Amino acid sequence: MRIVVALGGNALLKRGEPMTAEAQHTNVRVAAAALADLARDHQIIVAHGNGPQVGLMALQAAAYAKETVWPLDILGAETEGMIGYLIEQELMNALPRGTDCATLLTRVEVDPQDPAFDQPTKPIGPVYGTEEGRQISTRNRWSMVEESKDGLRRVVPSPLPVAILGLKPIRLLVEAGVCVICAGGGGIPVVRGADGRMEGVEAVIDKDRTSALLAEALQADVLLMLTDVEAVFRDWGGPDQSAIASITPDALAAMSFAAGSMGPKIAAACNFVRGGGTMACIGRLQDARDIVEGRAGTQVRLDLLAPDHRSVTEHRCARLS
Repeated sequence: MRIVVALGGNALLKRGEPMTAEAQHTNVRVAAAALADLARDHQIIVAHGNGPQVGLMALQAAAYAKETVWPLDILGAETEGMIGYLIEQELMNALPRGTDCATLLTRVEVDPQDPAFDQPTKPIGPVYGTEEGRQISTRNRWSMVEESKDGLRRVVPSPLPVAILGLKPIRLLVEAGVCVICAGGGGIPVVRGADGRMEGVEAVIDKDRTSALLAEALQADVLLMLTDVEAVFRDWGGPDQSAIASITPDALAAMSFAAGSMGPKIAAACNFVRGGGTMACIGRLQDARDIVEGRAGTQVRLDLLAPDHRSVTEHRCARLS
């Protein structure tokens, strides 16, 4: 099968871990092992988050020049290169010799009139203590939300992706059998001016929504969103909390999920399956194969019969014809 894998930023840098090169290298090595196992039987295209990393780079830039705020599109491009390099190197180490892999910077067009620009919701960077967070918010003029008890985190606009620019070279590489790493951090956010020229904007696009757009454009069979949570849960944090093994898009869309956490994954999963994808899956990084094969995580699909390779392949052939 053709699978677009969306690696969550928190799957690459665990919650509470220091944002060091060593920690990220260790986590990417673990991620690469799970992806390589999946790639033995399937064609994978890898996208990834950048929430913790882009926030760190913004802090580093602010420390260098307190009065200069580096644009988020440039910081996003930097994280695509940094994280893409780490994934590519460890993936190549884990895959059989002779496998081709390529990391591409990916611009993604957004609508300049998207209401998200007036309501920042995308969390990036570390969680600060309440007092420290307030001081940083005042100094840098950043919007903050309560991430946890006594903790604040920066939030930025997260407009919907409209189009993936450079889709043709991505498709050419995929069709040539290259393992492509692209659309990192949801892509570099750009808008189109009245004269057709593109320019970057202050935003971070949700990587799950961009991954769903990418999966649909590449006619992937599966959208696999990997994070640090084992599945989608009903009544999360409540007395009736329970993991959802499989569910239809309509049933899932009828539930309520937080916009800053599971909400975008739910929307991406429903959009992909409704658009013709065989299934969308959500679960833990270490369970990647088990999620695809129906033994872990949450599967979103129109047909709730137990999945098998034959039925999924036949569905793809029928969809492509």
